[in-house]
Amino acid sequence: MRLPSRLLVFAVLAASSGCAHIPEVPPAASAGGTPQSAAGGAAARPEGAPVASPLGSPFASDRARQNALDTPLMIDKTDMRIGTTVQFRHIPNASELHDLSQLPGLARVVLSFESWPAEYAPLQVLNQAPEGVEVVAILPGWPPNRAAVDAWNYLQVRLRVIVIVPGPPASIDGVTNLNEMRGLERVIAQMDAPSRQGFERLQRPLSFRKLID
Repeated sequence: MRLPSRLLVFAVLAASSGCAHIPEVPPAASAGGTPQSAAGGAAARPEGAPVASPLGSPFASDRARQNALDTPLMIDKTDMRIGTTVQFRHIPNASELHDLSQLPGLARVVLSFESWPAEYAPLQVLNQAPEGVEVVAILPGWPPNRAAVDAWNYLQVRLRVIVIVPGPPASIDGVTNLNEMRGLERVIAQMDAPSRQGFERLQRPLSFRKLID
């Protein structure tokens, strides 16, 4: 499952680890924003047209500013290994997980979701991750119900979950459900006016994020 791309940087600092979101270069911009002609030369640019930045524009559209995350970079400042992080925008299948064992220094697998998986069945394959590898899940919004939380509790892997929410929950059930999530490491609230109101019963570290265009 893929998340919309976003030019945004945030940091999550825990006791011994951190998480930072590194924006992805848009495909069109990665080639300089100008397609090549069949003869190999650069295509002509209309007179007066702005030169495209190789990094893209920091001013995203409203659609791109939805409460979602792209592929994050996980950094553990206590890990001195030359560790390898593999990032998926979908739930990997058994074959993909098996192939990971061939990578040198495999440390963690990062999964970015555009919504909460509704049940355990699609997540069960993660139990086949290589032994000792950490699985990190980035989930958007409050869990829709307790079943969505329990689906993660059934996994038998080293699990870290970071949940990004748009603000306080509509009811206390959202906080209650997250408190029952064993792998939950941190909640990040994306709010224009950061406030702990509505989060008083949350039993996990809480951070805030504010987007400024």
